[in-house]
Amino acid sequence: MNKALTAILLSATLLAGCKSSKNIAQQNMPDLPTFDTQGHRGARGLLPENSIPAMRMALDVGVTTLEMDTHITRDDQVVVTHDPHINANYARLPNGQEIAKEDAKKHVVYQMNYDQVRDFELGTKPYKNFPEQQQVKTYIPRLAELIDSVQSYLRAKNLPQVFYNIETKSKPAGDNKLHPAPDAFVAMLREVVEEKKIVPYVTIQSFDPRTLQVLHQKYPQVRTALLVDNKKSFEENLQQLGYTPTIYSPNYKLVTPELLQKCHLQNIKVIPWTVNTLEDMERLKEMGVDGIISDYPNLFQQLK
Repeated sequence: MNKALTAILLSATLLAGCKSSKNIAQQNMPDLPTFDTQGHRGARGLLPENSIPAMRMALDVGVTTLEMDTHITRDDQVVVTHDPHINANYARLPNGQEIAKEDAKKHVVYQMNYDQVRDFELGTKPYKNFPEQQQVKTYIPRLAELIDSVQSYLRAKNLPQVFYNIETKSKPAGDNKLHPAPDAFVAMLREVVEEKKIVPYVTIQSFDPRTLQVLHQKYPQVRTALLVDNKKSFEENLQQLGYTPTIYSPNYKLVTPELLQKCHLQNIKVIPWTVNTLEDMERLKEMGVDGIISDYPNLFQQLK
């Protein structure tokens, strides 16, 4: 089945499933944490990013939310990875060899089936940006597998339920080249989180307003977070989005008392990224942010 037909069928199925969406909307939505500690890509500073081992480590140090990125494979699997291609900075070929510089953007996730994507090796190549990162051989997981693993780990360790902050990695120039168009991307992601019965614990975030707009229009009960890394004003970014999101998530350097005041007046939480020093964490918490996303979730244990 080609991607266009798959997207049409998914959209039709989800539109026809209003009853299912209505049932979910009637569920009691748990409150977000009073102060939300989010492990960025699990625990990128400590273990291979977006991997199951990184998520488990984040759980072990007590995060309230697991933050992660998603892409779609050629065979319509939602996978947890940040880049549209296999990243040569921290991944190796299936045979363990280096990815040549000239092939750095050759291995596009959206142009491979999942079994091909899974064969690439993560966690054995030192990542110079994160010298504390442990080397643990792993792979790019499907979102469904990661959720199953997390939920099983929570039960086994008798840990409290965590939230999931899931990013759609998309932009207009990549439509149908590096990822599906927004409607199809959202439909595939939505199908997984609904199947796994974690919708009340999910926030969907994106730099791409289009995927958030699809969610707001079709599934308004799902929490959304607008990621921001631009010089536009708060008002301009919300105007472009076209509705009021649950969370405004800027680069931490963009956070000011004025921004916090504007967001809180509209009942929008502010959760900045990516805060990697205890000093910055303490400063931002004192300023009044509602949470923090960090590559080093172990630092949250020292946060006052």
